[in-house]
Amino acid sequence: MSQSFCLYNGNVLTSFAVMEDCAVYVKDGHIADVFSEKRFKEKKFAPHVELIDVNGAYIAPGLIDTHIHGFCGFGTDDASTDSVLEMSKALVSRGVTAFNPTLYPTPGDEMIEAVRQVANAIGNEEGAKIMGLHLEGPFLSPSKLGVQLPETLQPVTIEYMERLFAASFGDSSQGHIVNMTVAPELKGMRELALYCIKKGIILQAGHTDARYENMVEGMQAGILHTTHLFNAMSRLDHRNPNAVGAVLIHPEISCEIIADGRHVHPDLFTLLRRDKPVDKIVLITDGLKPTEQQEGPLFANGEEVVWEDGLFKRKTDGIIAGSGLTMIRGVSNLVSFGFSLEDAVRCATFNPAQVMRYRNKGAIVPGYDADITVFKDKDDDSGEFDVQLTVVDGEIKYRA
Repeated sequence: MSQSFCLYNGNVLTSFAVMEDCAVYVKDGHIADVFSEKRFKEKKFAPHVELIDVNGAYIAPGLIDTHIHGFCGFGTDDASTDSVLEMSKALVSRGVTAFNPTLYPTPGDEMIEAVRQVANAIGNEEGAKIMGLHLEGPFLSPSKLGVQLPETLQPVTIEYMERLFAASFGDSSQGHIVNMTVAPELKGMRELALYCIKKGIILQAGHTDARYENMVEGMQAGILHTTHLFNAMSRLDHRNPNAVGAVLIHPEISCEIIADGRHVHPDLFTLLRRDKPVDKIVLITDGLKPTEQQEGPLFANGEEVVWEDGLFKRKTDGIIAGSGLTMIRGVSNLVSFGFSLEDAVRCATFNPAQVMRYRNKGAIVPGYDADITVFKDKDDDSGEFDVQLTVVDGEIKYRA
């Protein structure tokens, strides 16, 4: 039976506006109403409705992470249904209500099986909802791999893509690949893009050495989203704008951004905020399996990593392996980088929902799914936020 409750004495960040001293009523898994504190005090609720005083905290849409590999020692690296389900349970403590578990490429049949295992978790979550899979490869540029292994790449073929899509059905009657990172310059990319359009898969340019003309051709084939802007892509050049330049020049292209202050210099967020429509900026973590892991050796993508200077680095050579960011910390970082709080929250909620075409998610609006994060300023003057309560599909999944 779904819960009915009212969060009151809060400041509501709807994704469109800030509503101070307001309440949010949740019923039957949806946002039933949003009203002022004055109206709340005048209302009469049925005895079964729980009234929750949030003590002036922010009531925001649930955070949506569309690019995350793992959390708390669990992740897609394990190619295990149970590991992804543990991710789901752990993520609600950081305000995440929906996520796209992201798979690195692995050789041939290994990736097919990993897709199948992750897809089997969908529908069995106890925490954050798995919206679908994000495949970060295998159709990537060998010159922009980061820590990914060259032997895991494949030439673009529809035959292999069909195998990946078939594996993503898991135990259900439909495919569950939502988004896929590709290098637009690769041979056969247009045919792949047309295939993915038919399947409803969002292609995003990343791990790419594309020239500007490759990016424009990709746009014409529907590649209108980009993976971790500035990272693992051809840099802006005065003779050829390349991938970074294409993102900044064309307002119709949306972009992921890792707001940990390490992957991208904080001052570049000033440029991004000035040159990019705010509704095209999507906050992600790109978080690795050992993010906030409490003990034991740290492994990501099958290799041991160390936490150093706010990043995970491969132990063998010190190459950056990825992020240890959480979405709630990313929101606070965006604010410290000059974003308004409402815009920072929008980048973590409504924007990813729109880019990924998730209906009724990402906003505090009557009729929308009751995915909610309640957070407040930390008591230590750090400028960071503490998650107080997380609601997924109308059910309270976490209370501080």
